[in-house]
Amino acid sequence: MEPIQWLCEQHPFLTYQCFSIPFAFLFYVLAKQGCLSLTYRYLFLASGGCILAIITMGVYSLLLLISTVIFVLLVCSLSPERVHPWVFGLQMGWQTFWHLLIQYREYYLNEPTDSRLLLSMSSLMLLTQRVTSVSMDLQDGGRVTLMTQCRAFLPLISYALNFTALLGGPLSSFDQFVYFVEQITISPPPQPLSVISYKGFQVLSLEWARNHLTRLLRDNAFSLAVSNNVLTDVLWIWGLAVVLRIRYYSHWKISECLNNAAGLGFRGMVREDSPNWSGLSDGDLWTTEMSCQVSEFARRWNGTTATWLRRLVFQRCKTAPLVMTFGFSIWWHGIHLGQFVGFLLWAAAVRADYQIHKYLKPKLTSTRRRLVRTCLCWLNTQMVMACVVIAIELRSTSSLKILGLTYTGVFPLLNVLFIFIV
Repeated sequence: MEPIQWLCEQHPFLTYQCFSIPFAFLFYVLAKQGCLSLTYRYLFLASGGCILAIITMGVYSLLLLISTVIFVLLVCSLSPERVHPWVFGLQMGWQTFWHLLIQYREYYLNEPTDSRLLLSMSSLMLLTQRVTSVSMDLQDGGRVTLMTQCRAFLPLISYALNFTALLGGPLSSFDQFVYFVEQITISPPPQPLSVISYKGFQVLSLEWARNHLTRLLRDNAFSLAVSNNVLTDVLWIWGLAVVLRIRYYSHWKISECLNNAAGLGFRGMVREDSPNWSGLSDGDLWTTEMSCQVSEFARRWNGTTATWLRRLVFQRCKTAPLVMTFGFSIWWHGIHLGQFVGFLLWAAAVRADYQIHKYLKPKLTSTRRRLVRTCLCWLNTQMVMACVVIAIELRSTSSLKILGLTYTGVFPLLNVLFIFIV
């Protein structure tokens, strides 16, 4: 039992998601064989989410249940064009209240935050994505499968509390979810065991790499403290940022496994014997990390969330949409000081990125110059994102001190300076 206890303490998200995979596969098998009617399929997913929330969050699971009840009542009682403002306002108000309460306990009362509360807040943020996605569909006049009968409550509740999306993304639309639940007995996707095994191996590889890189950084922490070598400091900070980013990639990959186990994410056959399970994904390590532009990295990082933010804020704001999008992201993440600095630096770097490439592209005609530009831009993207990730993840002033003492913070500041120079 000791390895399981250690895993639960060190990697709670991964543990809960791994334990949920057999139940997702059970749902797939029962639904495919016709053992579950449409109503029971919705009940299976919703009840699984409720049980998972109670087990992992305890009393704090009420945060999700209250939000879900209010969301369903609003959707079923208001006209489509009025739903979004009410859902958005009440959901963000409820989420912000708990974020501020956590900060009050941490910074003013110096009380440690219950891990169950932190887990419920992470799930509440994901729930905000799902409920506002539905409200935007209604406001935009898109096809949202809603009925006036009482049974319309069940698909909405199941979508909000679906256990495959409760603790981690990626975000799927309500129409996609309903289509999947309805069609799984008619045209079920192929058995997902092979893709689950493959992505599970990827998770193990990522965690192995993260563990070894963490040990390497820990062993060299003392030499960093006594060294005045700027290059060593910068490499150590970059390595720390890579460790933090790998944790996200492993969480996204295990969430993909959970969704694929239930049959979600299937996009058809590439070849006769090669199914495509990339329909639900928040990002691939290789594709994202090879981005040579900060703006390109922003679009690829946490892909479904980036698409949601673009639809919710960027496309709806006529004044400074880029700043408003990153500003809302600060609000959604919890309004910590490190997040405030990190997201604003990210927004400035994206803005500078557009100007840098617009300025340099006409001047770089030879292949060698373009190659040099690509390498320098990749290096700039990596260092800017290292600063952003550390500031956002560490959240407090300690992250800003680390960036200042190691001179790593110079990279995003140079991007900000370039805006004014150009």
